[in-house]
Amino acid sequence: MQRNYSYYKKVFEDVPKPFGFVDLDLLDENVGQIIARAGSKNIRIATKSVRSTALLKRILHRSPLFCGLMCFSPEEAIYLVKQGMDDIVMGYPIWEPSALSGLAELIRQGKSITLMVDSIRHIEHIERIAERHGVRFPVCLDMDMSMDIPGLHFGVWRSPIRSAADAMPVVEKILSSGGVSMDGVMGYEAQIAGVGDHYPGMAAKNALVQKLKQRSVKQIAGKRAELVDMIEDALGAPLRFVNGGGTGSMHTTTLEHAVTEVTVGSGFFAPGLFDHYKDFRYKPAAGFAVEIVRKPKEQLYTCLGGGYIASGASGKDKMPKPYLPEGAVLLSLEGAGEVQTPVLYKGEEQLELGDPIFFRHAKAGELCERFNQLYGVSEGRIVEHISTYRGDGQCFL
Repeated sequence: MQRNYSYYKKVFEDVPKPFGFVDLDLLDENVGQIIARAGSKNIRIATKSVRSTALLKRILHRSPLFCGLMCFSPEEAIYLVKQGMDDIVMGYPIWEPSALSGLAELIRQGKSITLMVDSIRHIEHIERIAERHGVRFPVCLDMDMSMDIPGLHFGVWRSPIRSAADAMPVVEKILSSGGVSMDGVMGYEAQIAGVGDHYPGMAAKNALVQKLKQRSVKQIAGKRAELVDMIEDALGAPLRFVNGGGTGSMHTTTLEHAVTEVTVGSGFFAPGLFDHYKDFRYKPAAGFAVEIVRKPKEQLYTCLGGGYIASGASGKDKMPKPYLPEGAVLLSLEGAGEVQTPVLYKGEEQLELGDPIFFRHAKAGELCERFNQLYGVSEGRIVEHISTYRGDGQCFL
């Protein structure tokens, strides 16, 4: 079934705008493609890219390869455990004592919650909470996977651990501790997973980024293998998991022998930022619609609202993308606004006041922060009203 403007306009003809939606058929295609790409590796879902309990459960139930979740907020982890989910790795270190106390209670109940660490100070802080609650926190050591070359830090600023030698003092502290236990290792290669390399009209930049990625892939594999070997030798046993990657690096991360699982999030919805990768393409499964309320001149249509800007360094790539009708574009001097979003369209569709313009958010789960529910579409009709975290009265990172 072709997903064009008339298809979605008919599906949503009686739905008040603005609204968010997820095409469940395309979502299922993306899930299937992700499972196929994972090969023999497990898949951990990055919850920030979904932000809907119902959709998380839908994906988890699709295959035994989905081993658990990666959360970024302790309150979110506690909430998801209450919804029946388990095996949660916290993607970032947690310092807030009350949040650690809440996670300690889950561990006391037998839930699998793993904390992220990258320093001795993290361990010492966690030990104090562990002693207070009589538990032992499983921890995951986060290694920075960025690549430094003269004049360029290719990657993002995460962990201070850049090598196995950097990790050794932290590992020794963990192994000698009565309050924590070594559970896993993570390394997120953001410069591969989160950087597009196939933008139209940017051949020179694309070639440079692709070359940097190729160089970085080799370095990452060596660093990760060395770290895992060092830790497992010191531990005298295999780690429970070795986590790596993201949607944009599945094709390389899954080739590493040391890796046991990959984290995937954006690939399920395939937002606008993921249109520009050379090695893969997923189906645009989620979006939103705003209403045309003005026509200030021929071929120019002003919509009410629509300024759902994505996080990260500000730029045009963080604005939502007009999706349908095909050929619609934002104006460079206005972009997408809090109150109004003008759209230029010179195509064949006859657009009128009250008609929708369909957009895709630049990033994945942030769309759910704007709507209480997503309309679930399948085979040309709305089949489900899917609650988001916001619709459940929840607000996390």
